[in-house]
Amino acid sequence: MPCDKSCPIEHTVNLIGHKWKVLILRNLFNNGTQRFIELSKGINGISQKMLTQQLRQLEADGIIQRNVYPEVPPKVEYSLTELGKSLSPIMEEMNIWGKEHMKLIDLKKQKEE
Repeated sequence: MPCDKSCPIEHTVNLIGHKWKVLILRNLFNNGTQRFIELSKGINGISQKMLTQQLRQLEADGIIQRNVYPEVPPKVEYSLTELGKSLSPIMEEMNIWGKEHMKLIDLKKQKEE
């Protein structure tokens, strides 16, 4: 995977490489369109400020869209754009790799017992 100054891997990491962004994407892939409070409850340890920042960045990068409904109280929903949905293979590979790594860790622990 040769990369030079304009490395596509670096570009991808800059877009989705933050811990919270990946977990936001996970929730949107798993649950579809969600409101802010649903995303907040689905991500352990994220503050409202951090969730807001990460959602804004993902929206600015065209990965998610924010829909505001003219209601009282205001209703805001977040969903993946087509560009965001195109990250599905990356997320799936991360899931597969994570499962395999967790199995290796479990096997190592069993051998140590």
